[in-house]
Amino acid sequence: MIKFSDYFSDWLYGQDGYYSNYKQIGKDGDFFTSVSTSSFFGGSIAKKIIASIEEGFLPSNTTILEIGAHHGYLLADIIQFIYTLKPKLLDTLNFAIVERFENLQEQQKNYLFNSFGDFIKLQHYDDINNVKLENAYIIANEIFDAFACNLVYTNKEGTLQEGFVSNHKIEFFDCIDENIINHCKKYSITKGEVALSYKDFVNIICENITHFEFLTFDYGDRFPRNDFSARVYEKHSVYPIFEENLPLEDLFKNSDITYDVHFNYLKDCFLNNDILDIKFNTQLKSLVEFGILDLLEILKANVDEKTYLKETQKVKILLEPTGMGDRFKTLNVRK
Repeated sequence: MIKFSDYFSDWLYGQDGYYSNYKQIGKDGDFFTSVSTSSFFGGSIAKKIIASIEEGFLPSNTTILEIGAHHGYLLADIIQFIYTLKPKLLDTLNFAIVERFENLQEQQKNYLFNSFGDFIKLQHYDDINNVKLENAYIIANEIFDAFACNLVYTNKEGTLQEGFVSNHKIEFFDCIDENIINHCKKYSITKGEVALSYKDFVNIICENITHFEFLTFDYGDRFPRNDFSARVYEKHSVYPIFEENLPLEDLFKNSDITYDVHFNYLKDCFLNNDILDIKFNTQLKSLVEFGILDLLEILKANVDEKTYLKETQKVKILLEPTGMGDRFKTLNVRK
C-alpha cells in the first residue's frame, strides 16, 4: 500500500509513465490545451516578454525558460512571434527547456531545429535543480496540475483521512503526516487534493535564478474547492477519480491524471521567499492585458478576411468566459 501521491507520481513519471513518451495533443490526442488551440496563445506571451524587456525589467540577453515543453509548440510560437514583432531580440535572447525525459528532449530539439535551424540558442536541463541563471523569463504552462498530490477528507468524527492505494484501489486512513495536517488547518481544507511539493519547486527557482519573471497557466482557483477535483482524461473523456467502477488498473499510465491547482498556496510559496510582485488573474484577463487583441488587429491588416476570421474563432476559444477564459487561471510573478 502506498500514498496516493506516490501512485500519482508513478502514473505520470515512473517507468513507462504517461509523460515518459510523446503524446499527441488536440483532436486526435487525449486532451486539448491552450497551446493546441491557437498560436496566438504563445504570441500573447511573446508580446508580454517583449514588453518586460522594453520597460527595462529584464535585459535583452534574458533566457526564456520553459518548464515542461511537451513537443515544443509553445516555445516555437513564442519565438515566431518575437521574430514578427521584434526580430532583433532573437540576436541576444537565449532559450532553454527543463525536461526530464531524454526522448522528449530529442523531440523538442528536432522540432525547434526544423522550425528555426541554428538561428536560436537552445539549452536543455533535465532537472530544475540544475538551472542557474542571472535573468530568466520562466513559462510553466499546465505543470502544477501534474505535481504529485495527496488526497484528504474529514470524516464524520472530524478526523482528517489520507488516501492510500493498493492494487489500484483507493482507501482512506487516519492522516498522521503533520505537514499535511498543518496545511489543511492553515487553508481550511476538509476534502480534496494537497500538493506540498509546490513549495520545494518555488524555493529552487527563487534560489537558483537571480532575477526573473514567472508565468504559469493552469486549471484551478485561489481557494480550495473542498471537494475532490482529481480526474482522468482519456481521448477527450473525463472521469472523476472516484467514479463508480472506474477501471484505474487499465487507465494507469495509459491516460492523463490531473486536478485543480490551489493558487493561494502557490502564491504563498513565492511570498515566503519575500517576493511581493505577484498577480493572479483569469486566462481571459491576462491574455487581453498581454495584447492578444492587438495581435489580431495586426493580423487583420495583413491577411485576407477568411484567414482573419479563422484565427479569431480560435482566439475566442482561449478567451471564452464560460470555457478556457475563466477555467484557466494565471499567476505572474516578478523577482
